[in-house]
Amino acid sequence: MIALLLFITLFILLLLGFPVAFTLAGVSLIFGYFVFGTDLFYLLPLRIFGTMSNQILLAVPLFVYMGVMLEKSGIAERLLHTMSLLMGRIKGGLAVAVILVGAMLAASTGIVGATVVTMGLLSLPAMLKRGYKPELATGVIASSGTLGQIIPPSIVLILLGSVMNISVGDLFLAAIVPGVILVILYTAFAIGTAIVNPSYAPPVPPEELQEFREGKMLGKLIRTFILPFLLVLAVLGSIFTGIASPTEAAGVGALVATILTAIEKKLTLQVVKGVMQETTHLTSMVFIILVGATAFGLVFRGVGGDTILIQLIEQANLSPYSFLAVVMIGIFIAGFFIDFIEIIFIFLPVVTPVFVAYDMNLLWIAILVSLNLQTSFLTPPFGFSLFYLKGVAPDSITTGHLYRGIIPFILNSSCTL
Repeated sequence: MIALLLFITLFILLLLGFPVAFTLAGVSLIFGYFVFGTDLFYLLPLRIFGTMSNQILLAVPLFVYMGVMLEKSGIAERLLHTMSLLMGRIKGGLAVAVILVGAMLAASTGIVGATVVTMGLLSLPAMLKRGYKPELATGVIASSGTLGQIIPPSIVLILLGSVMNISVGDLFLAAIVPGVILVILYTAFAIGTAIVNPSYAPPVPPEELQEFREGKMLGKLIRTFILPFLLVLAVLGSIFTGIASPTEAAGVGALVATILTAIEKKLTLQVVKGVMQETTHLTSMVFIILVGATAFGLVFRGVGGDTILIQLIEQANLSPYSFLAVVMIGIFIAGFFIDFIEIIFIFLPVVTPVFVAYDMNLLWIAILVSLNLQTSFLTPPFGFSLFYLKGVAPDSITTGHLYRGIIPFILNSSCTL
């Protein structure tokens, strides 16, 4: 009953809008005091220190720094412009270009907010100017911006590896195929929409394509693609070849992103200061939630919540795959209301022991969870990609456009899952 009351109290407070990190910690401290007494204040610091000393988590601020620094370099802007002209002859070419650039930025940064805002500022006005249907334009931008949650290097995969005790390198390698499948599905939908309804996605004007092909076209392409490729090669190449661990590769990526920004002559003291401030803000948000979730996990196990959950599942005679289906549906529904970090730190520590008891493949389950969490950025009313895009969209773009436009891409993500 205490475990159930703990969950109900936490859920009600979250729905009332209280800050997640402090709600987790506060509720856990109150319940923990009645369960452990003053011993809680000896146990909790040890548990928090053990969690925070995990070297894998060091990759989080480094990858955040890398993504924010790359955003400031201007490389993404040039990549999007060049790709849109390169795909000009394909039906729905601009939409395809946005999806492919989203995938490239995902492999370079892994930060949804930076990707969606950058592409929203650069491509949404261009798509609307060329006559794209608002629902298609916003859906393409919001969904392609979330690819960083599944395509490595992904902060989601790093956190999942930490919580589920799985090799982050194995997670990165396993996530490539579903990430590519997702890109293909998004691209096929954009092209199919342009073929069925040409008015939804008009082609690039011929004179604009001709202007692009004139002059040093090869030089433009090399300059556009070589720098992002070097960053991806430095990060993923060092991991997959065994030269560096994911944490070490994150450090390499941060250094290479800084060098690329310097090459682009954008590395100023003001830029460095802004990148560090944003990195500190995002990292602090992740880790303060982690501290609250650690307190919650300690109290939940202290009242025997994990044991009770396993007993309930056994009594319900759920097969391993039935339990997996229940968990996936629960995570999908939770994604409508709370952030992916909270889902990872609240749900996964509770259900992972059950998967272990069922002797299921945790690597495969982690990839399914990451795909599920990717859709949480798209599902209204609290899809963060929708918030990011709405913040930079013109006044003509309504919330209704965003909600209607994202539905086909949520279905595509569900098909991949």
